[in-house]
Amino acid sequence: MDNPEVEKIKKWLGTGSINIFGWPFSGKDTQGKRLAELFGASLIGGGEILRSREDIPEHVRKAVDVGDLVPTDEYLQIVSPYLAKQEYVGRPVVLSSVGRWHGEEQAVLDAATNGKHPIKAVIYLMLDKTVANERAKNSKRAADRGQRADDAAVYLQNRYKEFENKTLPVIDFYRQKGLLVEVDGSLPPDEVTEQIISKLVSFSTGNN
Repeated sequence: MDNPEVEKIKKWLGTGSINIFGWPFSGKDTQGKRLAELFGASLIGGGEILRSREDIPEHVRKAVDVGDLVPTDEYLQIVSPYLAKQEYVGRPVVLSSVGRWHGEEQAVLDAATNGKHPIKAVIYLMLDKTVANERAKNSKRAADRGQRADDAAVYLQNRYKEFENKTLPVIDFYRQKGLLVEVDGSLPPDEVTEQIISKLVSFSTGNN
């Protein structure tokens, strides 16, 4: 049986997009995959693109491996074209932290609109750094994230600093635009998903 709340969100979302942000280990990948499945959407992850493409310049790859954000010009040149890919036409899109450096927001908004996937909401998975550290340790023990170089403890603190200095202002930008939906990322994954759905229903009602 269809979930009426999910169906309401899908109708509101159309071929638009939802961008998800959060601290390291806040559950962005998990929630991104769940939302993509629920909404029949394509999933585009900026970090995944940078880690998986073989033609990425070496200095860009090194930045990713140590937890640094890629310079804006190169990031947008690499990632933005994905928003206009033919395979996503006519479908909604879930973006996983696309545009994490303050100053990239408008370019991402424009690229999404030009690709006919206008950003309809931005989800922020809030998380205490203590919880993030504990999740990082558990993930390392479980070896459930593959061999991501930037998950190493020596680079994790750098990722926190990058998020605080460069991405938190992005969150504020979307808050001021009236696009932000804040969610407690410390909850178990199923509860986080439920909270996202509930808040998106309320958000969509006020943003038709």
